[in-house]
Amino acid sequence: MTDWTSLSYVVVDVEGNGQQPPDLVELAAVPIVGGIIGEPVTWLVKPEQPITHFARKIHGITNDDVRDAPVFGYVEADVRKALDASALIAHNAHVDVGVLQRKLGDWECPEVFDTLKVARRLLPGRSSYKLGALVDEFKLAADFAADLTPHRATYDVLVTARLFVEIAGRRALEELRDEPSGGGRDDGETLF
Repeated sequence: MTDWTSLSYVVVDVEGNGQQPPDLVELAAVPIVGGIIGEPVTWLVKPEQPITHFARKIHGITNDDVRDAPVFGYVEADVRKALDASALIAHNAHVDVGVLQRKLGDWECPEVFDTLKVARRLLPGRSSYKLGALVDEFKLAADFAADLTPHRATYDVLVTARLFVEIAGRRALEELRDEPSGGGRDDGETLF
């Protein structure tokens, strides 16, 4: 059995503009190396299409907030460097991975650990596997500063990293990788 800490991870969270397909307005990444959560990096990005009212209601980022932000191409090299890891972690990962693949073109996504799927499989019996419900259950944001708020990339990436470490605990890497049997839909498509 392989210790889960043998891989280097990057936890990512994308906040989008509410358009379809979603475009990036905020991205955060935080490394987990040797089982230790590192320091997050965050980018605010001016999207190609405006931020919708629906998306603003979720994350609170306005078009004024990104008016003077760089376009993605300006931060792309830094993002690629931050994503350089053996594995990527995200909650409801297909959304984040999809946005990153569209923005990064030739980027080769590493192995993905979706904390939504991993939690459903290894923490059975919860009434909800939404990130907020798991954050509350495990008190993952108890010591956060007041300026870190849900649905902002830095907050979400840090609680997702803590959730992964909580679930990984003393489990072997093979157990974290094991795919669940059967189907089942995630908590729903993220629209932004």
